[in-house]
Amino acid sequence: MKPTTRGTLAAVVTGVAAAMGASAAPAAAAETVPVPVPLEGVEHSLNVKMPRLGGELPLLTPGAPEGPQYVEGRLLPASALPQVPLGAALPGVVADTPLPRVVGEGFEHVGVDAPAADLRTLTPGLHADTPLTSPNPQMFGLPLTKDAEVGLLAPVLRTEPTASLGLG
Repeated sequence: MKPTTRGTLAAVVTGVAAAMGASAAPAAAAETVPVPVPLEGVEHSLNVKMPRLGGELPLLTPGAPEGPQYVEGRLLPASALPQVPLGAALPGVVADTPLPRVVGEGFEHVGVDAPAADLRTLTPGLHADTPLTSPNPQMFGLPLTKDAEVGLLAPVLRTEPTASLGLG
């Protein structure tokens, strides 16, 4: 390969790597995606004050499940189906609507602001064990029978939503 060809190839590979790195960084940094509702066209065409609406939609971020935990005396690991953590946000809403002057001066609009709230979850999990014990050396390496064990781990949901209502 000629030095000019190698230089050109290196420049192209470097440019592609830089472009991939630059485009991946903003997408990974965003936790919610803003969703505006455009009502300005209706407001201008009908000459009426329209509500201002918008929202935020969450992006799911899956976590890594815990690895298998082996317990002495059991043939299967402690969590046969591990719980997987998922992080996201509850959707947020911003709404602001004009009011008629029925209430009086200074009360021209009412607004609600409910920002996106962090949401941490764990998927359901499963604990199971076989109806056989581990090999018993006193029984010539044969396992003994026992009751089968099955347990379901409930899903977990943690969040702290907030909202504010304003009149002005």
